[in-house]
Amino acid sequence: MLAATLATMAPTNRIPFQQATRTLLRDSVLGAMRDLLSVKDWSEVTMTDVAAGAGVSRQTVYNEFKSRQGLAQAYALQLADRFVGAIEDSIYGNAGRPHVALVEAFTTFFQQSASDPLVQSLLTGEAKPDLLRLITTDSAPLLDHASGRLAETLERSWIQASPDEAGILSRGIVRLAISYISMPPDSDRNVAEDLARIFVPFIEAIVGTTEA
Repeated sequence: MLAATLATMAPTNRIPFQQATRTLLRDSVLGAMRDLLSVKDWSEVTMTDVAAGAGVSRQTVYNEFKSRQGLAQAYALQLADRFVGAIEDSIYGNAGRPHVALVEAFTTFFQQSASDPLVQSLLTGEAKPDLLRLITTDSAPLLDHASGRLAETLERSWIQASPDEAGILSRGIVRLAISYISMPPDSDRNVAEDLARIFVPFIEAIVGTTEA
């Protein structure tokens, strides 16, 4: 009887140990990479440096990320997650106010991008085609990941977009945002406001249809 009671009390949504360990490893390695980029240019950062910074072996980093380019891509995906997280926070924090939500989200993204060491490395010094490919010719994983996650928020939040509407809106938002990484907004333009004005009518139409 006691055993049965304890069994029903046991949590059912535990993260498997291997998954939790891998997440911790990736976060540690990517954090070490960020720290290195704050003092070194990307061209000078090696897998050995990153491994040492994370306190793991070089082989462990290779096993997880496969290559230096794979490491950069994982970092870029983490950056995309932060962008989507900013949009999610803005959407849920500004129910019924799509314009305010999008201006806040884009503003946060531009601020985060401008201060990110990998983005700074991309924009300074010698040309870095390997980094540029991550947001141009090899950007499919980044776009798919960010737009897929954003689409879920657009469906579940007060916007209540259909899967088709959420897909259109999320892809448009993510693609435009990513395009500004390699060419940051001009200081004399309120680009967050400009982008919000593009997408707000679509959101208002979705909300209006839902309320009807």
